[in-house]
Amino acid sequence: MEGTRYLDIREVEQLTTLSEVLVRVNRCAVVVKGGRRFSFAALQVCGNRDGVVGLGYGKGPQVPGAIEKSARDARKHLIRIPVSEGGTIPHEVEANFGASRVRLIPAAPGTGIIAGASVRAVCEMAGIKNVLTKSYGSTNPVNSVKAALAALARLRTRETVRELRGVEV
Repeated sequence: MEGTRYLDIREVEQLTTLSEVLVRVNRCAVVVKGGRRFSFAALQVCGNRDGVVGLGYGKGPQVPGAIEKSARDARKHLIRIPVSEGGTIPHEVEANFGASRVRLIPAAPGTGIIAGASVRAVCEMAGIKNVLTKSYGSTNPVNSVKAALAALARLRTRETVRELRGVEV
């Protein structure tokens, strides 16, 4: 997610209600002389359900340590996204990460979040209430979450585009 502007430490400290959701815990094994040695990786999405969302990935020899690391990492990588009134996104957007491609489409009020588990977690933590999503290619949860965050980072409001173009309406 090149070019993404993460929240400053002062902005993060002002956020009082950050909630987290664990998307996936992955177990990895390496074979050594005495048998197998296991390690764990946790993927977590953090957000305030009001336009701020981030993802964290942590690894460790035990599950609780990996979850703790992923929560810390998620708080470091928070981004602010525009959420329209009605709880949807301003426009259709699509992004890739690895072999995963995610498309987010605005939806009418009352639609809800139509998404798979990993993209749903990102949308819920961001505060999006009505959105249609479609995942193409790989459905690996890590790459799907990163593609969804890359798509959300591309969103712009009318006011932002107006300022960038220097146009008065």
